[in-house]
Amino acid sequence: MAGGPSTPALAVAVDRGGGLGFLAGGYLRPERLQQDLATTRGQIRRFGVNLFAGPASRADPEVIGAYAELLGPEAGAAGVELGEARFDDDALDEKVDLLRHDPVAVVSFTFGLPPPGVVDRLHEAGSEVWLTVTSPDEALQAAAAGADALVVQGVEAGGHRGVFVDDDAGPALTVLAALELVRGVVDLPLVGAGSIMTGAALGAVLVAGARAGQVGTAYLRASEAGTSRAQRDAIATDARTVLTRAFSGRSARGIVNRWHERYGEHAPRAYPEVHHLTSPLRAHGRAVGDPDLINLWAGQAHQLATELGAEEITRRLASEAKAAVAEWADRFR
Repeated sequence: MAGGPSTPALAVAVDRGGGLGFLAGGYLRPERLQQDLATTRGQIRRFGVNLFAGPASRADPEVIGAYAELLGPEAGAAGVELGEARFDDDALDEKVDLLRHDPVAVVSFTFGLPPPGVVDRLHEAGSEVWLTVTSPDEALQAAAAGADALVVQGVEAGGHRGVFVDDDAGPALTVLAALELVRGVVDLPLVGAGSIMTGAALGAVLVAGARAGQVGTAYLRASEAGTSRAQRDAIATDARTVLTRAFSGRSARGIVNRWHERYGEHAPRAYPEVHHLTSPLRAHGRAVGDPDLINLWAGQAHQLATELGAEEITRRLASEAKAAVAEWADRFR
């Protein structure tokens, strides 16, 4: 939900619906995250923050340069200059320090394990630490790192893949398969994540062993979300989704558009350099409402998203999940 859709208002509405609201800390400057924390804390007591664990190594500058040259005409046609393809860790240390001094209930991480010592520092501040995994091997590593719970992400999920290593040999398990396999190797609370759009889908991950479901795409059209109009409109269609590195240099699931079709096969594994390179062009696309210049992140069942308030969406998911689980239980009596 980073990059626009996540807002304090969305986290507050989810809380009021009975869920655990989260703020997306990715891409935000620490000062902006601090503002969002204050805004949210003024309305609810318990919520979480998600951070990016940070990239492992720099990409080849020549490969990035070749991609920039390929995108040049697209940027020129839009009257936009491409950004600086810089390597950074998304100000992770500063954000962790902020959350140590202004702790929240849960700090979750994606893109791998946080640096050594971070989990202990957040535990000392009183926060639980949830780590995103996509396979049994990653789950074992996360458990050894001191995770309090694991967010088990399936390949059907919208947005960036949580894989520790973003290569073509990485795991491509669905959320149900991943939950089954992860349960077999670790004894930690699990949170299922992967295009959970209905109460029946939420019920399915609960029956499969998850303690909760992590919902993202279902909130993208919520009135409190900061999702752009172009993305809202695309999500309401039945357009197919694909995994692509075209926008950020890291595999992510989104709705197919011209950018992916034209440049997807040429995009290098280069996160966050490609993210920074393409950021001005994507910002322009959102400003002018051009869906072909936007990363339209969405899960596979995105067309089921509704344009309701997040509190109502949350209550409906919970009610439908309870009914679905009860119905399944009755069938086996």
